[in-house]
Amino acid sequence: MRKALTFSAIALASSMALAAPAVAFAADSTPTASSSPATGTVSAPVALKVSVSSAKAGDSVQLSMEVPDGSTNLSISSKALNDVKMTDGRGATATVAEVPAGTYGISLTGTGPDGKKLQATAQLTVKADAPKPTESTVSLSKDNGKPGDKIQVTIKTAANEKSAFVKSDAFGGQVSLKSNGKGVWTGTAVVAKDVKSGYYGVEAYAGGKKFDTVKFSTDATGPVNPTPKPKPVDPSHHKTPKGSVNTGQAPLGWVPSDAANHG
Repeated sequence: MRKALTFSAIALASSMALAAPAVAFAADSTPTASSSPATGTVSAPVALKVSVSSAKAGDSVQLSMEVPDGSTNLSISSKALNDVKMTDGRGATATVAEVPAGTYGISLTGTGPDGKKLQATAQLTVKADAPKPTESTVSLSKDNGKPGDKIQVTIKTAANEKSAFVKSDAFGGQVSLKSNGKGVWTGTAVVAKDVKSGYYGVEAYAGGKKFDTVKFSTDATGPVNPTPKPKPVDPSHHKTPKGSVNTGQAPLGWVPSDAANHG
């Protein structure tokens, strides 16, 4: 979006924005300026200056003009600038627009006191914001447990992180995690069987550096995994062997005299 700067007593004049790539200036504090007298333009010095050679989107910059007294229809425009506002007869302020990084032209146009066209250009390099580093985070599926309990551990890091793990006496030492290749590391920690009841710190590491410590509590009282008592058999589920009658009495044994009687 192109914004124009005009004197309050002069009508707004349209002008072209220059956005041709150019070499960035070495020092941010060096103002940039240029003048371009040409055929049909005023011969007096005309120049446009910018307070800095480079800036980031959202930064405020100051501009100044050198034009003959009595000039009219003065206008400043650039694809790289928003909200251009006059501060005095020869100055202005503007905000750097949200544009891709690169070097942009700033154009000054107007009419000289002799009626001839005047123009000048300056340049501003817009720098890209440095990417914000990804903050690593750690989370546990539970913040407490008994000996033998399994706790799911998740660490989120930058996608290019090379390692991540947690360490805690509650888990008997270091717990290694596996990466999905996109900055998410997961694994299972087991509460140590000989752990005592209390609070323990779980230290989280990414790239070999500790970035956080979370609290984990343990309860070592009572049986860890109590063996369940066998339940009595429901009488309705009692099975009777085939070929016999369930009388509730023991079967009769074979008596030798029975054989004699059948001899």
